[in-house]
Amino acid sequence: MQNFHPRLLKETPFLFFTGKGGVGKTSAACATAVNLTDQGKKVLLVSTDPASNLQDVFGMEFSNQPTKVDNVDGLFACNLDPEEAAKSYRDKVVDPFRGKLPDAVVDQMEEQLSGACTVEIAAFDEFTNLLTNSELISGFDHVIFDTAPTGHTLRLLQLPNAWNGFLEDSTHGASCLGPLSGLSAKKELYANTVKVLSDSSQTKLVLVTRPDSSTFFEAQRASTELKEIGIKNQLLIINGLLKKPIDNDEISSAFYNRQQKALKELPESLKQLETYSLPFVSYSLIGSESLRHLFKSYLLSSSSQESVELKSDNLLTLNQTIDDLYVKNTRVILTMGKGGVGKTTIASLLAVGLAKKGKKVHLTTTDPAAHLEFVFKDELVMDNLTISKIDPSAEVEKYKAEVLLTAGAGLEEDALRYLEEDLNSPCTEEIAVFRAFADVVEKSNEEIVVIDTAPTGHTLLLLDAAKSYEKELSRSTGEIPDAVKNLLPRLRNPEETSVLIVTLPEATPVFEAMRLQQDLKRAGIQPKSWVINQSLYGTETIDPILSAKATSEKVWIKKVSEELTKQTTIVKWQPEDKLGNIEVEELIN
Repeated sequence: MQNFHPRLLKETPFLFFTGKGGVGKTSAACATAVNLTDQGKKVLLVSTDPASNLQDVFGMEFSNQPTKVDNVDGLFACNLDPEEAAKSYRDKVVDPFRGKLPDAVVDQMEEQLSGACTVEIAAFDEFTNLLTNSELISGFDHVIFDTAPTGHTLRLLQLPNAWNGFLEDSTHGASCLGPLSGLSAKKELYANTVKVLSDSSQTKLVLVTRPDSSTFFEAQRASTELKEIGIKNQLLIINGLLKKPIDNDEISSAFYNRQQKALKELPESLKQLETYSLPFVSYSLIGSESLRHLFKSYLLSSSSQESVELKSDNLLTLNQTIDDLYVKNTRVILTMGKGGVGKTTIASLLAVGLAKKGKKVHLTTTDPAAHLEFVFKDELVMDNLTISKIDPSAEVEKYKAEVLLTAGAGLEEDALRYLEEDLNSPCTEEIAVFRAFADVVEKSNEEIVVIDTAPTGHTLLLLDAAKSYEKELSRSTGEIPDAVKNLLPRLRNPEETSVLIVTLPEATPVFEAMRLQQDLKRAGIQPKSWVINQSLYGTETIDPILSAKATSEKVWIKKVSEELTKQTTIVKWQPEDKLGNIEVEELIN
């Protein structure tokens, strides 16, 4: 497979990098931007990712205005922070009511406008303003978008089409499609944006994946959905490919073989795309020099690796963490984190570890992309371990039917249409899954419940506010079942519930996990500990690239264990992606 080089993109002005969180989109986008400027091009690099780490890559702050990047002639960058855009929108809507309405009502309004929908609409608005600002754009040869992880990007890019339809049909602004005041005034801008995005001579979509099947699955979904909305000019980069293994190094051979096995399973639709690879490198892609290095070499000189000392007494094995949960008799265990960090694997290991100690355990997932049955080999069957799954789409349908039956009863046709539109928002899925999730947690009286992925802090606050604010409730959620009433106090009680944040020893996953921790604290939930998964540190590999990578992980292990949590568990990189008894024993110990 040919190595990717930015000269392949030099004819296309608009470049979108997309992919699942943690696959290396930002690194690939930044390295491409630096290389194109070295070829004499003038480039604007734009991040629309709420968890943007552009400032970490270049070691400087960025705002929503293009700023010259230090030490790279011809490169400008800006951060279109959707959270910031959403906040200014929220203030605009809520400020007129402060002091005039009771605080509880104002708080409720603010929380309703803190959801994913508001953030995405505000982000898309910023993005459109930039893309259609011909005066600004004409000053650059390329505009490179380091877009957010796949699901978010898809919704972001699908909104213009949805809105075009919505503006034609709609006479009201439902709560999730209405966060932009004056939608119709912007209709032409949105239509132009769609036109630019689907023009192959102007726009190229660069799908970034890692050589593993879960990121291929995400890329395939992204590729198909974006083709459907007209973005057909696509290129695939498989990032982090180990070019050849070292003889007599078990980790190196296993790492290489696992990647090669995944490549053989590349989905058919992705095989049709122009495909390139980027090498697995030992160093962090931070700073313009290491970005330049990406297209030249897999190793940096050892002098450029900073030496980091770790306090090993701060770091636990998974076995110690399981012992702790066992002794404290924790009833509800949540593994949380972004996609691709291994929440499902960690949840599975915790469940099996506790079941092996004789506890009755129920393991469940709320993640549509997680296949618990895929994690285990057939041999791992235990009498005291139950495995189940909450299917978001089934829960949404059940919930919508229930709300339309209760809250929709006796409504005029217009009001009913409004309610139906409102129930199509992403927030509805959160609440529907939350209710199913509450039913599972209710079982924790009889068994330990281990849940892979959980509702976001926003949903928890929305439901908490709903308890004191009946009017909102009657419109959107109908009755509050007992399971939900019991849930919030239970999740906030550290005696009953332990939240474990799962991350990887790399920049982006750590920054994303920090944001998740803030979100949970906002909802009154204090995470118990962090689990750093898939770590090469401690594997004793002698492969020069993997061993240098293990050294570079220490910066992130130190940050997590000394700044972000009191309890850090390290789980070593594992050669197998399916777990049988032997693998479970090895990983736990």
